[in-house]
Amino acid sequence: MNGHHLILGELVDYISGEIVKDTHDERYRQKIAQFLVEEKRYFKKEITPRFDLLIKADDNRAVIKVDFLITLKNKICMLIKYSPGSLVTRHRPSLAASRLVSPYQIPLVVVTNGEDADILDGRSGNVVGSGFEAIPTRSGLSQKTAQNQFDIITQKRADQESRIMYAFEVDGSCPCDDTICKISDNEINRTDS
Repeated sequence: MNGHHLILGELVDYISGEIVKDTHDERYRQKIAQFLVEEKRYFKKEITPRFDLLIKADDNRAVIKVDFLITLKNKICMLIKYSPGSLVTRHRPSLAASRLVSPYQIPLVVVTNGEDADILDGRSGNVVGSGFEAIPTRSGLSQKTAQNQFDIITQKRADQESRIMYAFEVDGSCPCDDTICKISDNEINRTDS
C-alpha cells in the first residue's frame, strides 16, 4: 500500500540529524524545529522529535507520533503537535497526548498546522495564546513552569485519554495514513514476552 504522503525525497532532520522522508508535512515540522531553536532559543538537546506514543482502546493498540516534546530541568514542559487543517479540531487529541506521554500533566500544549498555532493550558485546556509568536521562549517557559505542580495523571484518567486519542488519531484517520502504526495481537504478545 502506498503511504498517505507524497514523498519528495529525503532531508536531514534539523534536531536529530537523521535522514527522514521529505514530505510537505515534514517540511512544516522542520520549519517548526528551526523556529524553536533559532527564534525561541531552545537547545536541540531539550527537544525530542517524533516521540512514539502507545495508545489503546480496549484490545486495540496503535503507536502515533508526537511531533515535539520540550524538556527543561528533567520535566517535559511543553508538547507540540502538528497536523494539517483546522487547529480547533486538534485541541482535544493534543490535550489527551499531554496526559499520556509522561506520568504527569504537561503544562503547555501547542497545536499547529504549520501556518498558525494555538497554545493551550494543559490542565484546563483553555487557549492561552495564539500564533507562533505566542509560543514561549526557553526562558519564558522556564518561568511559566517554575511553580507548576506537574499533577500526576491517574491510571483511570490515562485510560480515558488514551481512548480519546485512539478515536481521534486512529479511528478518525485515513486508511492509507502510514504515520500511524496499528499493533496486532501477535505483536502485543511478542512485545509482552
